Amino acid sequence: MTKGDDPQQGKEVVPQSGIELTPQQGLEVVPVEEGIEVDSQKRDFKDVDMGEYKSKQDISHVEQVISYSDDLVKDNMDITRVDKEIQAYAAHEQVEIDEETNKRLKKLVDRRVLVIMIITYFLQALDKGTMSFSAIMGIKQDANLEDGQKYSWLTTCIYIAVLIVEYPTNWIIQRVPIGKYLGINICLWGTILALHAACHNFAGLVTVRTLLGIFEACCQPIFVVLSSMWYKREEQAATVTYWYMMNGAQQIVGGLLAYCFTLIGGDKALKSWQALFMTYGVISVFWGLFVIWWMPDSPMRAKCFSEEDKRLMVERLRSNQTGIQNRKFRAYQIREALLDPQMWCYCAVQMFTTLPTSGLGAFFGIIVSSFNFTTLQTQLLAMVLGAYIIVILLSSAWLVKKTGQNTLIMLCFIIPSFIGTIVLITVENTTLSTKVGLLISYYITMSFWSAQTLTLSMVSRNIAGATKKSTVVAATFISWAAGNAIGPQVFLDWDAPRYHIAWSVHLACYACMVSAVVFLRFHLKRENAKKDKILAEAGLSAADPNLVHAFEDKTDRENLNFRYVY
Repeated sequence: MTKGDDPQQGKEVVPQSGIELTPQQGLEVVPVEEGIEVDSQKRDFKDVDMGEYKSKQDISHVEQVISYSDDLVKDNMDITRVDKEIQAYAAHEQVEIDEETNKRLKKLVDRRVLVIMIITYFLQALDKGTMSFSAIMGIKQDANLEDGQKYSWLTTCIYIAVLIVEYPTNWIIQRVPIGKYLGINICLWGTILALHAACHNFAGLVTVRTLLGIFEACCQPIFVVLSSMWYKREEQAATVTYWYMMNGAQQIVGGLLAYCFTLIGGDKALKSWQALFMTYGVISVFWGLFVIWWMPDSPMRAKCFSEEDKRLMVERLRSNQTGIQNRKFRAYQIREALLDPQMWCYCAVQMFTTLPTSGLGAFFGIIVSSFNFTTLQTQLLAMVLGAYIIVILLSSAWLVKKTGQNTLIMLCFIIPSFIGTIVLITVENTTLSTKVGLLISYYITMSFWSAQTLTLSMVSRNIAGATKKSTVVAATFISWAAGNAIGPQVFLDWDAPRYHIAWSVHLACYACMVSAVVFLRFHLKRENAKKDKILAEAGLSAADPNLVHAFEDKTDRENLNFRYVY
């Protein structure tokens, strides 16, 4: 045993003589007072908590940073905080990847991962849209759903199920092969969807709808994780938009397919809505089996890529500083997530976007047919709505890429929703021109969808630390589910066909959304300024200029080199 070594694993003793020690591989030696032991494997650098100190505390915190300045410029990775699979592929320092190679790698990922996300989300959106289309195919009459709010509860029960299982499923996502878990759940929700055709009463339908919510709960959280696991930070807004815009594609294709199923009629042994559920369910099961076979679980486990490409795929994500995966549970990261104002802003945006969205989606056929359109016209008009949603999402992602302004773009796209909703409240359908005007106004209200998409991409880009990200994603989708659960309930039967109460609630949601986005922008801008100040006080231009610590399981607050996008 050499001088200064300690037989206890992970501890190093600074000798009384003050001789400088060379750090062991993967461990960091922290300069401390003489004779004091430091457990370097457990030192989480928790002092760097950007949101919990004021100006006077900033000074003391800078002194702590200076005393621990070795942590900021150390050239070795703390392997105790790096996932073992990543250790096998990550270099000990930043590797430069030329633009041509970067594009080639992205294309490989797009073909293997993005395509899976897009088609899977399209199928899920199609599955969720079945209830809206089946409403005008006669399911309300066949299953005796015309009394009270029974039809509304068939949408609400899905999201109550999501509320219950969202955190457990996020806990599982962090610990299992993510591609296999996604594929299994697709098969299960496809089976449940097909079983809808066998239900002829409210009790049966509410049971299968609840089970559908349980198995679909993993989809969006997995996609947020996959977006940060495979894509660079600047690519993630577009990536999230590509799979999320399948909500619009579902309206286009779903409207056309629903019209085809409508031709079956209600006088056959197999009614239109039953054929709809069975067809979509069987397709989903076969797709789930394909996902299990085709989808890689992570860049490190992707047998479809060469070893060299896997190393480069890991390295191209180093600049994200949000890690790729880490299966170790760190309780302090849950506490940090719960105390981080940005998490509650993301939750608020999700809640106040999905509450209007779920109601507008579930009641689309009913609302538009109340404008005196025929069933066929209503189905075809859903296609126009889908195209509009795709345009909104793509244009907002393009503007973010060009300007780098996430929150300002979100605010710009919320404003038309105010205008469209006010028209729906105040204008009565009396002539052909008012009918067209009300339809256009209904479309305009959907512009706030961009806020939801950009929020998901900000969660992917702004939250670091595996346990913290899992917590924030879970909280975000719990809010998403809560909004979806409440949304259909504000469309009251006795308030039809104008639904003044529902539109008034939507206006309140838009106002709350604006407040949350404005506060989020202010908060993230302030947090970046605090980190700049701390580094300036310490006389450093960057905390980790070579991104040596980029794959360590540290939170966005712990990492002084991390900067938020807003």
